[in-house]
Amino acid sequence: MLVRDQYDDGGISGGTLQRPGLQRLLQDIEDGLVDVVVVYKIDRLSRALADFAKLVDVFDRNGVTFISVTQSFNTTTSMGRLTLNILFSFAQFEREVTAERIRDKVAASRKKGMWMGGVPPYGYRVENRKLVINDEDAEHVRWIFARFLKIGSGTELAREVAKRGIRTPRGNRIDKKFLYRVLSNRAYIGEAVHKGDSYPGEHNAIIDREKWDRVHAILQESPRKRAARTRAETPALLKGLLFGPDGAAFSPTHTRKGDRLYRYYVSQTVLKHGAGSCPVGRVPAGEIEAAVVDQLRAVFRQPEIVAGTWKAARAHADDITEADARGALQQLDPLWDELFPAEQARIAALLVERVDVGTGGLNVRLRMDGLGGLAREMLSGSIGAAA
Repeated sequence: MLVRDQYDDGGISGGTLQRPGLQRLLQDIEDGLVDVVVVYKIDRLSRALADFAKLVDVFDRNGVTFISVTQSFNTTTSMGRLTLNILFSFAQFEREVTAERIRDKVAASRKKGMWMGGVPPYGYRVENRKLVINDEDAEHVRWIFARFLKIGSGTELAREVAKRGIRTPRGNRIDKKFLYRVLSNRAYIGEAVHKGDSYPGEHNAIIDREKWDRVHAILQESPRKRAARTRAETPALLKGLLFGPDGAAFSPTHTRKGDRLYRYYVSQTVLKHGAGSCPVGRVPAGEIEAAVVDQLRAVFRQPEIVAGTWKAARAHADDITEADARGALQQLDPLWDELFPAEQARIAALLVERVDVGTGGLNVRLRMDGLGGLAREMLSGSIGAAA
């Protein structure tokens, strides 16, 4: 009598026991719901001799009979078990030979540079079983390689990619791990890779060899060293603008504790004469930069500053109205956090004449001509394009 359930595993290899239908069958056998297991051929149950030995153990433990419709043997006798093991040995042999042929075929095709399926690399699409360059995504790939050459940091590159709105073909966000896979994929220089070896591919390259070699010269350096250098080379917002109570300039510096980087501004007086020579010898970079930025944001909203900005901008462009100047300054406030560090430092140098820090606080002196120039840049759209 047939049981109600159907233990069908269509499309799943018999080389594994991890098949939903087979697992349900084994569970029903353990629960005493099955007395006889009937298959068309024994290799439909399993194609691995070791796995079949496990199945026979389950069958024997639960008193279950195993029958093959097209192969006659009796598993209750020693000769029947020998026959069964021989048949399973040939089934496993057939499966392994077939797998070897497929692997050899794939290897031979890859050596010819052919595309053998799978997800195409970002920047390509598949046409007639060949990789073809997708022009829009390929431009993103070229930009990623060129930008990495300049900044040398996967973390910073991931931030810039997010700001540009670049996403994967499926619409997912591009993270640092994805970027490193792009930077290491030899398909972009027109090669096909198989088992760690690369061969000339049938597809066209997106990146030239010279740029590829320069990128990988950077990648060979320790990521920790590259990250430290990138952070250290990030433009200091108040470089050349910060002065102490004795009039001496402050210079940006940094120290490291473990994996963390701490940035400071240190008085030239302290650097020349030692600690204690200036009442304000060292200030945390993050705190004082944030205080100056807060002052700038407050300034952008003051009517007298708007009027002064308009007058300064009008000296170079008669068609700028006061409303235009006000709108430009108001636009910079929410845009500030989206700007790259280098652009923030440039704008700070454009707007700030100097920052004096003392024991009682700090004083920010602005450049009105700088505000006018900034307003013209905002109206022309060059600031927004840099964000």
